[in-house]
Amino acid sequence: MKVEILDTTLRDGEQTSGVAFTESEKLTLAQLIIDELGVDRLEIASARVSDGEYRGAQNILDWANQKTVMVTKSKYSVFVDGGKSLDWIKEANGQVMNLLTKGSLKHCTAQLRKTPEEHLADIAETITYADKLGIDINVYLEDWSNGMMDSPEYVYQMVEGLQKTSVKRIMLPDTLGVLNHEDVSKYCTDMVKRFPDVHFDFHAHNDYDLSVANVFEALQAGMKGIHTTLNGLGERAGNVPLSSVVGIMKDHLNLEVNLDETKLYKVSKVVEAFSGVRIPANKPLIGEFVFTQTSGVHADGDSKDNLYQTALEPSRFGRSYTYALGKLSGKANILKNLEALGIQLSSEETKKVTERIIELGDKKETITQEDLPFIVNDVLGNSVSDPTVEILNYSLSVAKGLKPSATISVSLDGIVQEETAPGDGQYDAFMNALLKIYATVGRTFPKLVDYEVRIPPGGNTDALVMTTISWNWNGKILKTKGLDPDQTVAAIKATTRMLNIVESKEVKEYAV
Repeated sequence: MKVEILDTTLRDGEQTSGVAFTESEKLTLAQLIIDELGVDRLEIASARVSDGEYRGAQNILDWANQKTVMVTKSKYSVFVDGGKSLDWIKEANGQVMNLLTKGSLKHCTAQLRKTPEEHLADIAETITYADKLGIDINVYLEDWSNGMMDSPEYVYQMVEGLQKTSVKRIMLPDTLGVLNHEDVSKYCTDMVKRFPDVHFDFHAHNDYDLSVANVFEALQAGMKGIHTTLNGLGERAGNVPLSSVVGIMKDHLNLEVNLDETKLYKVSKVVEAFSGVRIPANKPLIGEFVFTQTSGVHADGDSKDNLYQTALEPSRFGRSYTYALGKLSGKANILKNLEALGIQLSSEETKKVTERIIELGDKKETITQEDLPFIVNDVLGNSVSDPTVEILNYSLSVAKGLKPSATISVSLDGIVQEETAPGDGQYDAFMNALLKIYATVGRTFPKLVDYEVRIPPGGNTDALVMTTISWNWNGKILKTKGLDPDQTVAAIKATTRMLNIVESKEVKEYAV
């Protein structure tokens, strides 16, 4: 069975608090949703809202009318208003409208102050005028969900009346998001059995976080179309997200849909940028973390016959698996990331790198694949055998109007020395305190000649900083590196390594 998808990001999605697309953004999104995603129908605007809404809709229709197969995909949302909205649409070269009517007796009598018969007569007049203008009509039964709970006979009367017109589709919205999955199954089944020749759409809202379950039941009951928005945009808690239902339609219900899944992530990210509403990191299919394995045992299982992979293969959606680095990382996670970077390590080296990543993870630091070469370099490229200089403790302080200061405790050959000194910065204060200790014990201190700070490429992480310091020791230039989330601490680590190189007489090995 084939199910139609109507995307209403540009209409219902724009009812999200704080979201308003510009004319150019609307055109871009329409082109992406139709040309890239390939959905069946697109709701582009609400009629008579503003001049900007008119221009935005006209831009889309000018583009769509050049692509004749797309003309019927672009739709307006309009009210029964004596033909004013229809004239608005006709002037903009629109050919399809979605007419908002009342789907509950309470809305009909309390809001419109009309009887069902009067409302049906107004609708019929609007449809007749639309027929005259050559505009196709679909009808929303607003508040249909409450109508089915409180006044089902009214709903039946409306559908029976609409069947006598040229209406193409009748759309059943859970306008206030009040239904649960059992309600949807009951009411949609009733509609399909009672009116088997009608093309019904289901329009879900997410107020109880049940929109996906409700769409599932609506499709099982025989709805021929569903309405979605990208990223779940929409009034209050939003509409059902396209990304949350595409998987269940194909994988659980075996339904045929027009959708290029590989473009879903790309278009969703554009909507995120235009709307300013962030995609939750755990949002199905499009969230940052949904194809990331954090547990090492999962990465190990993926290496052994893809034990932790499902039909939701990331390549289906233009994405790929990643393996998180942190305190839960096992050797398998590390190896997956090293493999992606083309780095090969021995078992012992991998063990050391894993221990360092777990240490960082315990500090709640974010670690990315881009950090990994820095960690490998830090762990394997800067080790010194039998260190004799150890920085036991340090306290670094900065206060407004006062010079930074440092108090440090250092072990030299097992003897503990402590000093305090000011400086032009935290590291400068640390160095001044360290120089005082070395002067006290009568030891020569190498001269700092260069100080370089690097972060992993891409600027997507604040976890690690690598500090590389060049030193002059008796005419030889030494380079040592330190890695830490804090730049000053990374510099202290580089300094400690330098002192141990000098003390261990390994200068020749480390000289450049």
